[in-house]
Amino acid sequence: MKNSTHTPARQLHDLGQRLWVDNISREMLARGTLARYITELSVTGLTSNPSIFEHAIGHGSFYDEAISRLARRSGATEELFFALALEDLTTAADLFRTIFDATDGRDGWVSLEVSPLLADNAAKTIHAAAWLHAAANRPNLFIKIPGTAAGAEAIEQSIFEGIPVNVTLLFSREQYLAAAEAHMRGLERRIEAGRDIHVSSVTSVASLFISRWDVAVKEAVSPPLQNRLGIAIAKRTYKAYRDLLASPRWLRLAQAGAQPQRLLWASTGTKDPTAPDTLYVEALAAPDTINTIPEKTLQAFADHGQVGAALPPDGGDAETVIEEFKREGVDDAALAVRLQREGADAFTTSWHALLLRIEDKRKQLA
Repeated sequence: MKNSTHTPARQLHDLGQRLWVDNISREMLARGTLARYITELSVTGLTSNPSIFEHAIGHGSFYDEAISRLARRSGATEELFFALALEDLTTAADLFRTIFDATDGRDGWVSLEVSPLLADNAAKTIHAAAWLHAAANRPNLFIKIPGTAAGAEAIEQSIFEGIPVNVTLLFSREQYLAAAEAHMRGLERRIEAGRDIHVSSVTSVASLFISRWDVAVKEAVSPPLQNRLGIAIAKRTYKAYRDLLASPRWLRLAQAGAQPQRLLWASTGTKDPTAPDTLYVEALAAPDTINTIPEKTLQAFADHGQVGAALPPDGGDAETVIEEFKREGVDDAALAVRLQREGADAFTTSWHALLLRIEDKRKQLA
């Protein structure tokens, strides 16, 4: 292990970007793996989703005791899952609590997603977010809400109610700006109602998915354009993010004590085996952002990652690159809508697989 003060991860941290690990499992917690990531790789948070939990619970026996124990007092399989997930995530939140306290709630977060079956139901999403946040009873636990049309309503109301939100399944500048609008409306309503916006309970991040763009267009574009669209979309969105933070509307909120809804890069594991395994981590270095990366990518970056120039606040060559894709028939606006729907559908599929896995385990252990 390199000296922790000179690791690539530490260099990103010093640049102003935070690294989170895109994984959680009872094995990571039991073996001290997450604790090592915190101390050795400057990891300051983590994210989870149904796919991650389906894999964690389905492999090995780390959850067997908990399933047997919790099944005696949990009725529906979904209720049992959230009981298992909350045990993991509250343990992880406690590991990050020192960071959370030292940064006044800016870092040290973990994330738990509402049921993906609620993606198009604002009222039920609002209720689920409030219930999960109360059940966790940890100040540093984000509730993940998808950035769909119904999600925007749920994001605004959840922020107003003082629930920290990680907006997930964002794929474009326009989808990001809709999430940012919902966040700001929630803050403005809190101010109008005489509520505090200085506290960490109104913290939010907006998660833009990157690599799925390149997977989607791989067979449709010429080789020189492969593995370039996701980064171009990120640059375009980063410009919108920096512009928003300089806007009079945001500056008024900042003056009142609001913390920015930081832009978070998600889906940053390299999917193309011919591309560098640290491609998206190196390309997306940027102050005041977060990159949540799979364990394999985190380890690769720690081993041989290089930190170069930060993303340009003006978007750099984003529009030029996106125009090249348009000339090859890629409609980025239509593709963003498709990717968000496909992402929601994929999480729903993983959700059903997850609940089936838990039910099978429960029967085996009965």
